[in-house]
Amino acid sequence: MLVIPAVDIKGGKCVRLRQGRAEEETVFGEDPVGMARHWEEEGAGYLHVVDLDGAFEGTPINLELVKSIVRGVGIPVEIGGGLRTERAVAELLELGADRVVLGTSAVESVEWVSDLARGYPGRVAVGIDTRRGMVATHGWVKTTEVTPIELVKLLGDAPVAAYIYTDVLRDGTKTGPNVRAIQRFAHATHVPVIGSGGVSSLEDLRALARIGLHAAIVGRALYDGLFTLADAVKAAV
Repeated sequence: MLVIPAVDIKGGKCVRLRQGRAEEETVFGEDPVGMARHWEEEGAGYLHVVDLDGAFEGTPINLELVKSIVRGVGIPVEIGGGLRTERAVAELLELGADRVVLGTSAVESVEWVSDLARGYPGRVAVGIDTRRGMVATHGWVKTTEVTPIELVKLLGDAPVAAYIYTDVLRDGTKTGPNVRAIQRFAHATHVPVIGSGGVSSLEDLRALARIGLHAAIVGRALYDGLFTLADAVKAAV
């Protein structure tokens, strides 16, 4: 299982939020580009970068920083946050992002996301952000009446690169991932699944690896130094 460090950008800084709440922000660095390079130097093989301002506003806000990260590292990068037009998606993919992550648009415009996935095969991932079993949108501020598995069924056979399953209430809390819910979701699709939200120990990573996930995104636990990236990679084998 691949371990993917998260680099979340808000106000031009590298931050982590608790349960996706903008008011519960911890700043971990003034230089997101430097942080991305740090994780590469520590052995990361992939990065997960989110423009949090873009997620809340519905349009990319920290685009220049995101571009600098893509240009500044030598490993693949996936980008999410406020990508709700084909122009925004195309710009990042042409720049060199390995793939984009679509969240809100996957719920509000399933057909558009399906068409985009077909137009950019293997380069469009869908973020399945959940709160109490329902999909959350708009930077996790709104909760829909759609379940994660229902959303997968709506997307049908669209060539989605991966689903990123995040339990919003666990994200940034270091309380452990919702392994059971992630496992149920993974069993409902043939698309690679990436787990996210709440990882706090090496055992959490081992638990996610045991259920056959493609990858796990880790944020707060790495930033707080609960374990090293090298140890995380070893635990996820």
